[in-house]
Amino acid sequence: MAEITTKCLIIGAGPAGYTAAIYAGRANLEPVLVEGQQPGGQLITTTDVENFPGYPEGVAGPKMMEDMRAQAQRFNVRMLGGEVTDVDFSERPFKVKVNGGTTLITAETVIIATGASAKYLGLPDEERYRGMGVSACATCDGFFFRNRKVAVVGGGDTACEEAIYLANLASQVYMIVRKGFLRASKYMQAKVAENPKIEVLYNTETMSLYGADILEGAHLVTKRGTENENQYDLAIDGFFLAIGHKPNTEVFAPFIRLDEQGYIITEGNSTVTNVEGVFAAGDVADPVYRQAVSAAGMGCRAALDAERFLVMHS
Repeated sequence: MAEITTKCLIIGAGPAGYTAAIYAGRANLEPVLVEGQQPGGQLITTTDVENFPGYPEGVAGPKMMEDMRAQAQRFNVRMLGGEVTDVDFSERPFKVKVNGGTTLITAETVIIATGASAKYLGLPDEERYRGMGVSACATCDGFFFRNRKVAVVGGGDTACEEAIYLANLASQVYMIVRKGFLRASKYMQAKVAENPKIEVLYNTETMSLYGADILEGAHLVTKRGTENENQYDLAIDGFFLAIGHKPNTEVFAPFIRLDEQGYIITEGNSTVTNVEGVFAAGDVADPVYRQAVSAAGMGCRAALDAERFLVMHS
């Protein structure tokens, strides 16, 4: 078993993790960053990013992550491939195992930046058209569907918010709702109902998606399994999933306080968790905004919080 000792361990390689690494590296904490299964996080699957400061012409998601990674390496951040499979936060220094124990990391502080994974329907076509019409973030990608027809899957508050946001850009927004009603709050239901660009398709499920090189439409079914079942095609340019996100927190659950959805709870306006010396940044602790720029900001704060903690406990 390989053993590594560090003042600051960062778990996760998205905007939060890389930004935390940049700040921790500049503070001479000689951080170690475990990159996880998908270095770069959700932005690896994003074709174009136009709302992150510093890229006036926009940038491909993978390229932006490459830039962040390179900047972190400039400050002597040690990048470690693999996935954290076990942690012991019962006492400091903390013990973290990578890849089932092939590597043991002993750390004075830990920054958790493992992100959250968007929930998908599980259709093979979702992966095929991801970044080519399929998205799990209207705020991120809605701009590319100006004056086009799009669909939002889901019937909760998030789906309604996404549909209303997209209605400001798209020519038509369909909400694909499996049940015969919206689960959203009465207020959000009213906002959807009063928007002339939004049409709610109740009792409707998506069977598959179609298109040559990019998404061109969805094969839908209404009232599946009943005598009134009806299958038809809906021509759309964008297919937005709004059925929730799953924070990547399972391995930390025995020690870190989580909310009902599994997001890490931090104290006040800080990145401090219930375990002294463990901090959280990015989507793993943010069920509201889930933006690259806000995740990066939290990564900065987490590194500063960790640095201050080390000064106070040295």
